[in-house]
Amino acid sequence: MPNRLANATSPYLLQHKDNPVDWYEWGSEAFADAVERDVPLILSIGYSSCHWCHVMAHESFEDDDTAAYMNENFVNIKVDREERPDVDRVYMDAVTAMTGRGGWPMTVFLTPDAKPIFAGTYFPKETFGQHPSFGDVMHAVLDAWITNREGALEQADQITSIISQIDVAGGHLPSLMNLERAVTALTNSFDRTHGGFGGAPKFPQEPTLEFLLRMAALRPDTEAGSAATSMLTQALNSMADGGIYDHLTGGFARYSVDAAWVIPHFEKMLYDNAQLARLYLRAWQVTGIDRFAEVSREVLDYLEDTMADDAGGLHSAEDADSEGVEGKFAVWSWEELGEILGDDRDLAAAIYGATPEGNFEGSNNLHRQTDLGAVMSTTGLTPGEITQARDSIDDRLRAARATRVAPGRDDKIVTAWNGLAMRAFAEAGAVLSDERYIQRATSIAEFLLTEASPGGNLTRSWRNVPGHPAFADDLAATAIGLYVLFSVTGEDRWFTAAEKMVADLRTGFTDPTGGFFATSTASHDLITRPKNTQDNPTPSDNSLALEALQMHIALTGDLTANADLESTMKTLASDALQHPAFGGYALAIWLTQLVGVKEVAVVGTPVQRATLLAPVWGSFHPNLVLAIGDGSDSPVPLLAERMAGDNGLAYVCEDLVCDLPVDTPDALASKLEIDG
Repeated sequence: MPNRLANATSPYLLQHKDNPVDWYEWGSEAFADAVERDVPLILSIGYSSCHWCHVMAHESFEDDDTAAYMNENFVNIKVDREERPDVDRVYMDAVTAMTGRGGWPMTVFLTPDAKPIFAGTYFPKETFGQHPSFGDVMHAVLDAWITNREGALEQADQITSIISQIDVAGGHLPSLMNLERAVTALTNSFDRTHGGFGGAPKFPQEPTLEFLLRMAALRPDTEAGSAATSMLTQALNSMADGGIYDHLTGGFARYSVDAAWVIPHFEKMLYDNAQLARLYLRAWQVTGIDRFAEVSREVLDYLEDTMADDAGGLHSAEDADSEGVEGKFAVWSWEELGEILGDDRDLAAAIYGATPEGNFEGSNNLHRQTDLGAVMSTTGLTPGEITQARDSIDDRLRAARATRVAPGRDDKIVTAWNGLAMRAFAEAGAVLSDERYIQRATSIAEFLLTEASPGGNLTRSWRNVPGHPAFADDLAATAIGLYVLFSVTGEDRWFTAAEKMVADLRTGFTDPTGGFFATSTASHDLITRPKNTQDNPTPSDNSLALEALQMHIALTGDLTANADLESTMKTLASDALQHPAFGGYALAIWLTQLVGVKEVAVVGTPVQRATLLAPVWGSFHPNLVLAIGDGSDSPVPLLAERMAGDNGLAYVCEDLVCDLPVDTPDALASKLEIDG
């Protein structure tokens, strides 16, 4: 018989609706039950595409004896971290404080007033190495609760005190020299052999790549700019050639289990692909490497073809597992390759690194790390002939894959991640002159402002019905996406909607000591109010707020927001400079601020604007904030009283000073050049 989770909207929670565990969703009902029964709680947090979450579920939560013990002695709560990142953040801090590391599944034992007694991640069914069994951990916590209640409560108070202390690293705003030193620090952890940062498991670290991208674009003639370009280029090439990338249908897996990017953890997340699509697009403009534009298109097409919801938004994730087996959908046995490709198997093997032994549990995960020069030498084929042969091979493999059981998909629509995707599609539409991408960005925007905004108030997620009220990252990411969509389409409604997001952020989330809390003043169901300051794998709430404020100020001239901008950066600065791998996005936005934000207003007919905008979208100008219009009345202050002239006009302002307007692309391009 289904448990309470049968009424949930989260696909992750619905995966557990038939567990014999008497699960609650997060809320007052669960804690009231714990108070009445005088028992501790088990809080289990995960997400739908998490492989080890599935393992723990199969081992423990689907086991009748384990479930019976949980039900008799605890109140049990299941949380989808993507729906409730606030709950996840609070108790991940507890896990980190107790164990020194975090991850999912997260398992936390709580007092009836929600304080953490003990916390960990995956607990196996049976003791394994240094990992105690889930049963042993439950016995130990229960014994402490019964025989040493005072000690258990004291520990819970101590951990709560630790995670409630928000470290605001006040101090000075970073200088250009500080940021250049941060690039030097990143070179020390960069993998010069395989690209990327650190060893296995290896993650893309998109916010760090954003910092390198902007340093490469804005400081190209400096030592830091050169180092950033080198690291960025190698990392993007290595990931695109590696097995972390799906060479048949596009899209990046969440991370590689090895240092060489060969074997992924096969789940695909919207937030990774939204960020990487934009990074590859803009890196193409900075480096001139055409492969980067190709990858950007492939990723965006993957999102459009596979992750789009009929309602307009994009789904959050594809699972790593298919038919209960990790990677089954993606990999190929040697025999399969022979059956599908016939005589072309050897050529496919040379291109994609396949072998009879395989590289993943006896099968092959495809990659393109092989030397095409060697393939040419061995086969006698020209580069054009290899490309033609690969296209034929890919078509046959795609057709074969289409007959397989696809991985499960988390069809929940997460607002912040859709904000990131909105921006990526909008920018790609403008840069690549592809109306399809602008249409997708528009669909995302319309969805977020209607279905996901009941009563005009943004929510965190949507799956048939709206979810929890929006968090700070939802508001900030959506505002950024809307500002960019306005700059691409010139539709005032997107600017107006973005302004509301920024106003809601400043009204409901501001921390008087600097920066922004993750939760609003209306949220009261947590033991502490979380404040997210680290970038990875997505920009933090505060880094996103930093960019949203930067755009807001440029478009409106609202100088009162400068105080919020600077206090937010001061909050982030110390940690970001000390650990740039966890503060890359904040450093990227501040680099833009230091170089100087150019406020550009382009007015005229759509045809006139298209001509003038060629240099705007033809190169990467991360320090440019754009407003476009027809020269009539506009709610956008940057466009106010701007006349179009006979050929359309472009106005460029910086630091409260505006130049005379220009009416040719070459003249505008000259004004967009970086000074000094």
